[in-house]
Amino acid sequence: MLIYFRILKESFNFAINALRNNKLRTFLSLLGVTIGIFSIIAVLAAVDSLEKEIKGSLSSLDSSTIMLTRVSFGPTEIPRWKREQFPDVSYDEYQHIKRTLPNTEAVSYSLNVASENITYQGKQTQGVQIGAVTSEYYDIESLQLEDGRFFNEAESYSGSPVIVLGHEIAENLFEGLNPIGKKVRLYGRKFSVIGVLEKEGASIFGGSKDGAAFIPVNLVRRIYGDNNKSTFPQIIIKPENDVDNAAYIANIEQNLRLYRGLKPDDINNFFVNQLKGLTDFIDNITGQLNVMGLIISGFSLLVGGFGIANIMFVSVKERTNLIGIQKSLGAKNKFILLQFLFEAIILAIIGGLIGLILVWIITLIASSFTGDFEFVLSSANIFTGMTISAIIGLISGIIPAISASRLDPVEAIRTGF
Repeated sequence: MLIYFRILKESFNFAINALRNNKLRTFLSLLGVTIGIFSIIAVLAAVDSLEKEIKGSLSSLDSSTIMLTRVSFGPTEIPRWKREQFPDVSYDEYQHIKRTLPNTEAVSYSLNVASENITYQGKQTQGVQIGAVTSEYYDIESLQLEDGRFFNEAESYSGSPVIVLGHEIAENLFEGLNPIGKKVRLYGRKFSVIGVLEKEGASIFGGSKDGAAFIPVNLVRRIYGDNNKSTFPQIIIKPENDVDNAAYIANIEQNLRLYRGLKPDDINNFFVNQLKGLTDFIDNITGQLNVMGLIISGFSLLVGGFGIANIMFVSVKERTNLIGIQKSLGAKNKFILLQFLFEAIILAIIGGLIGLILVWIITLIASSFTGDFEFVLSSANIFTGMTISAIIGLISGIIPAISASRLDPVEAIRTGF
């Protein structure tokens, strides 16, 4: 074992000497590895950061959460013209599912309405996302309240003029005052503030609830009506834990088909969208992006590999005399082979380290410019970068190392002289 440490130490010294004595040549040879590792890890870090941000924005919802709508959240074989004829899910269907669907923890009904302005004593906050939902939405989304409460079932059913504000909205309107019990104006009428959500933090996709306000859906239904296509109604269902997923979805489909009076040969005129399917779709997309990035970056690594191989061939030629002396003194072929192989690997790792440092610097700069969106250089990506560097060094150095180990000692010493 000690001999391997000795070989590694000597190889490291030879690699450092190569860097010192032939700075330009070594720099150009390592540039390909550095660029290749930089490209690969930059792509992996960017995709990982994007995936983390998307899933973070969905983290408040359980992956088993189901959304019934007239549109599909993923690819579908149903032609567009037929999908456009599908009816919206209705409030009556929400009530029916709530009454009849077994193994269900909560069912909520929501409308996607346009952003509005909220005012309080002359102060106005513009572009507030309005969450028109039923009371069960609080449990499905696992909302966290900083103060007050969410509206209850009676307020939800009657469409009471009550409102729960996002953290940012409450701060902008009340500037440190306690908003609970205060009256704000929305849709030309007064709403009583009954709750304020905890600060969530901004999202690159604009999905933060800090800039949102929640009101009973039945109040919004009176304003917009039930036949307004722009409101995009949806029924949100949260099943109980440990429910058989396939059987539960089949039960939902059968339930709604019977309620709508669909015939056995009719296709579903609605979509059962499960959040797990959306996250799987995201995983698929990010996986494809990773593969594309690896393929593109692989060309840079190929150039880097040729650069390492070139510098190793030159190193073998420059040290032919030394190799001859080592072999004449009893050094075995394996010793010579490992010496040059370790040197190639060390050179490649040095190039990879430079690439990783560049990625790390860029992630810090990018994160400072994007605010709450954080670029992540994970330990897994660092390990991947170093592993790829070592593999490139191994592949690039194997042929020069073999050629060095097979040199005849007499010829090697004579060539040196």
